[in-house]
Amino acid sequence: MAASDTPAGGGVRDLGAASEATIQTSPQVGPETVQAARARIGPETWQPDSSLGSPRVGPETIDLVTSLASAETIDLASAETIDLAGDLASHQLKSQAGSRASFQPIPRQESPLAAGGQPDEHRPLAAAGDLALVLHAHLPYVRSSEPGSLEEDWYFQALQECYLPLLAVLEAAAADPLQNPRLTLGLSPTLLSLLADQQLNARFPAWLAVRRELLAQLDPQSELQPAAQQLASTLAGIAAQWERYGGQLVPRFRRLQSQGVLDLITCAATHGYLPLLRSVPEAVRAQLRTAVREHERQIGERPLGIWIPECAYYEGLDEQLISNGLRYSLLDAHGLLHGMPRPRYGVFAPICSPAGVAFFGRDSTSTLPVWSASQGYPGHPAYREFHRDLGWDLSDEQLSAAGINSRRPLGLKLHRVTGQGCPLEAKAPYEPEVASGQIQDHAADYLAGRAAELSSLASSMQRRPLLVAPFDAELFGHWWFEGPQFLAALFANAAAQGVRLVHLRDVLSSGESLQVCNPSPSSWGQGGYHNYWLNETNAWVVPEWQKASLAMVRRVSQGVGSVQKRQLLHQAGRELLLAQSSDWSFILRAGTTTQLARERIERHLDRFWRLLDAIDNGTELPQIWLDGVQREDGLFPNLDSADWARRSSPN
Repeated sequence: MAASDTPAGGGVRDLGAASEATIQTSPQVGPETVQAARARIGPETWQPDSSLGSPRVGPETIDLVTSLASAETIDLASAETIDLAGDLASHQLKSQAGSRASFQPIPRQESPLAAGGQPDEHRPLAAAGDLALVLHAHLPYVRSSEPGSLEEDWYFQALQECYLPLLAVLEAAAADPLQNPRLTLGLSPTLLSLLADQQLNARFPAWLAVRRELLAQLDPQSELQPAAQQLASTLAGIAAQWERYGGQLVPRFRRLQSQGVLDLITCAATHGYLPLLRSVPEAVRAQLRTAVREHERQIGERPLGIWIPECAYYEGLDEQLISNGLRYSLLDAHGLLHGMPRPRYGVFAPICSPAGVAFFGRDSTSTLPVWSASQGYPGHPAYREFHRDLGWDLSDEQLSAAGINSRRPLGLKLHRVTGQGCPLEAKAPYEPEVASGQIQDHAADYLAGRAAELSSLASSMQRRPLLVAPFDAELFGHWWFEGPQFLAALFANAAAQGVRLVHLRDVLSSGESLQVCNPSPSSWGQGGYHNYWLNETNAWVVPEWQKASLAMVRRVSQGVGSVQKRQLLHQAGRELLLAQSSDWSFILRAGTTTQLARERIERHLDRFWRLLDAIDNGTELPQIWLDGVQREDGLFPNLDSADWARRSSPN
């Protein structure tokens, strides 16, 4: 999730944001380690904390609605532009830096749902502009061979609260002839691997059954009964949906893409934080190539778009993207606003990098009402409280009888937010009907705000304005229980309120030219740059990544002499990718399940070095150990260790 934003209720990866005082600091890491790691990634990718006070990120920069027509903006007629929808096979533009920019046209993705039009009484208002909702669905590879683990809870709760409800909303909207839902959805390769894991998913029905049994144990006279009955009904519906799907979600996502509802994009293989891997370009290449290969294996076609992990960009990353067939992505607002030259239309139109990758910018006005815990919709008193969970309220005997041996959140929440600052023990019972009514009001308010914003922009722009609203998918349902209902209301009412929903891909098929700009190094994390993933709590891992990556490049470039060693090298690649997951660095900084995060990093690095030692020195590996490693970390069956072969490009 974006470290710069705090949803109303914690998260899957961090299990709730920690205060500054609770952050766990490694005694092995001092300031000199942080400085050394910073130096390794280059000055342009590190911005000191003082940058937060820079006047470049003040209101005068963000308020582009009133500055679009000012003399300080670039005249697009004389600026470098590129036509994305025309025949550009031979079209190239010279950037200010002297490199060449080219962009092959992206074909329009037509929606079969739009055929036939709509009755006059349901014909939508003319929209002044477009809204692109973008969700990033991701979990780290939390597969556990044994049932009942904390990692398994993360995945199953996300299935129950987010992925299955999201599919239900999308399928219902697709079946309604009066709706034309459009959503750009990023499915990370690690999440795709979990969704395809039959052994893991076979345990989900039993996990659901345990929670339904715990709800049934509540006192029939309890004031929580209405909320408990509603949740029990929801869980029964989830169980029926799972059975109807045969436990297979990926084919459902594929079908929605074929219907034109979804544009599915990828992410880096294990959500590696790419600016911290750039010192070994082959490491970035392996993250991207493995991701593209896994997406194609499971979705059936190569992705054109990518959600860069944490929206973290460094100069030259666009060359890596385009070399892997990745044509568009999105950044936080300052990734565009600090670009060179500064885009005339700010975040309200995509730009094209010199390498030929289109970048979209986040519109904070479109995301704040949903992200913010204090100002946003999820903090409304009527909505379900994230942090109050039966896992803390039930007796030890009740938990033990259900096979749960430690207290932790169970996804069973029966209280509402009640009020800002209300202590958990004082939270009032959740009232589902009240919350459902409030959702409709908030969806209408959100759409009215976007329509007004688009109308204002349209009067100042010489092209159709675009609002890009990116979110972690898990916000909708997991952190904000009513989130899927909110999305359903947006799909149902957007056209009537004068807002046209589009894919990012649609914009690149529209025939409009894009301004050529160099995006700025940035992320959507706290502070806007890379310090959330590079500080005294987690910087120790950056040189470990570099050391292992260089060893992998050396070993791959030298070659191996047998099929058996090649298989060991492939597995070493899996372990290296898993060690590079940015989620563990995020958790170390957030100060939540830090022991688990450190153990995951160290486990994968230890396995990597043991595998490499076996290849280099012929060290014999116990077969039982090797079988266990391949069983636990057997993701990405098409991984190719050749992706780490030495390259000469500086990027």
